[in-house]
Amino acid sequence: MIEFIARTRCKSYACLLFLSLGLLQPGSYTHAAQDLTAIQRMAEHGDAQAQFNLGAMYDNGEGVAQDAKQAVAWYRKAAEQGHAGAQSNLGAMYTKGEGVAQDLKQAVAWFRKAADQGHAVAQFNLGVMYTKGKGVAQDAKQAVAWYRKAAEQGHAGAQFNLGVMYANGEGVAQNAKQAVAWYRKAVEQGYAAAQLNLGAMYAKGEGVAQDLKQAVAWYRKAAEQGHAVAQSNLGGMYANGEGVAQDLKQAVAWYRKAAEQGMVDAQYSLGLEYAKGEGIAQDYKQAYIWASVAAANGDSDAKKLRDIVSKLLSQSELTEAQQIAGRYFEIYQAGS
Repeated sequence: MIEFIARTRCKSYACLLFLSLGLLQPGSYTHAAQDLTAIQRMAEHGDAQAQFNLGAMYDNGEGVAQDAKQAVAWYRKAAEQGHAGAQSNLGAMYTKGEGVAQDLKQAVAWFRKAADQGHAVAQFNLGVMYTKGKGVAQDAKQAVAWYRKAAEQGHAGAQFNLGVMYANGEGVAQNAKQAVAWYRKAVEQGYAAAQLNLGAMYAKGEGVAQDLKQAVAWYRKAAEQGHAVAQSNLGGMYANGEGVAQDLKQAVAWYRKAAEQGMVDAQYSLGLEYAKGEGIAQDYKQAYIWASVAAANGDSDAKKLRDIVSKLLSQSELTEAQQIAGRYFEIYQAGS
């Protein structure tokens, strides 16, 4: 009998806790019940809200052709009048280098102007810049302070990031219960990454009594929103019968969803299930394909699995599998 490489499912916080930490979120904007001509007229006459709205319309290509330079121009006009949403969005444009040369120090400066006015998105973004040390010296305590300001206003991303900082003891004393508390606030808003992390806390019994059924429930909520790590973890729970009746077909189904989003651990696990013929018909060619994709994405165990199953294929099967694996790698790269 061929022996395949098995391993424990990824449940460590290194795998689970930093998702979405660096996302920059654009400010929202409102459309007045006016036509474009009226908005332009008001903007040209110095109305800050109209300038902001016009910038957002150019930014998103709504009602006008998308034009990042025009978006920046109108955001700047509103920002210079003290419009917090425009200041935040102008910071985002500088961060991404859209419509203006990338300048992280300018991004921080504009985020700070808006954050000082209590703008939650800008507070969150400023926290991200401090976390990552972009445009400002890295400072976890400052990051926590800004996340907290935004989180207390109900910003789900900030609530999640504050939970991460408590879980890892970065910029604040490590406190698993506080991490759970902030994740709960974010999950109440349907925030998928927080659902994943709350599931992880239940799985590990950190900050909350261990409860594998609750872990499965929270993984499922995030997985159904398309969160790849949650899909992979849910597959692992089904594979191992943890918190749910063992169901290898369900395991394979969830591994596939995650694998097709570039989740390397799931790509390996899917290849392994094909090799063992568990939850799916045994297929060494498919096992080779998925193991190859995971190996190309940097998984060392997948390289071993690929080498094992390659010996079980004919030369023609191996050649075909290699060609398919090459195509799959282009589509299903890590982080895709």
